[in-house]
Amino acid sequence: MRFTRMRTARAAGAALVAIPLALGGLASQSHAQGASPSPSGTFGSGCSSIAQKASTAKDKVVEAAAAYPQLSQLVAATVRAKLGSTLDGKPDITVFAPNNKAFQGITVSQLSSLLGNEGQLKKVLTYHVVDKKITPDQLSKGSFTTVEGSKLTTSGSGTDFKVNGKANIVCGNLQAANATIYVIDSVLQPPS
Repeated sequence: MRFTRMRTARAAGAALVAIPLALGGLASQSHAQGASPSPSGTFGSGCSSIAQKASTAKDKVVEAAAAYPQLSQLVAATVRAKLGSTLDGKPDITVFAPNNKAFQGITVSQLSSLLGNEGQLKKVLTYHVVDKKITPDQLSKGSFTTVEGSKLTTSGSGTDFKVNGKANIVCGNLQAANATIYVIDSVLQPPS
């Protein structure tokens, strides 16, 4: 009988210790859910579909972009505009890189006109580039001057960000040797 009372007392004592510990664990979990920190690695709903041929962290930006098949139209346009060496020569840039689906959002005649006018093509492409590194925590309410010379804005929180209130960042914070790449789902147009 004495042995049974001792076992019951120990079990009750263990339960009294376990309940506050469990409640403390729940409290810290609910606190963590309330915060919405910026991502530190790659992020975005489209990252799983962004196939990569190899690691791009040691490649200059154009070669790094070429490693992602979903950026092939952007790379082709960059080569056509003769911007490769210009972008690769900059030390720390951020590229808001339209994926191939973004180029499908432009009519055939608009795309043909753009590709046929090297000056306009350079203007549009350099509007997607900022001449400094932009980290994810700067995206929530950002305003940046592009290499083209106009401003673009970023907004959002958590892992859901937009550029100019229109283009979604579908995969962000991809690293190249001289650039941070944010893949977007629309081609941005510089202000007229």
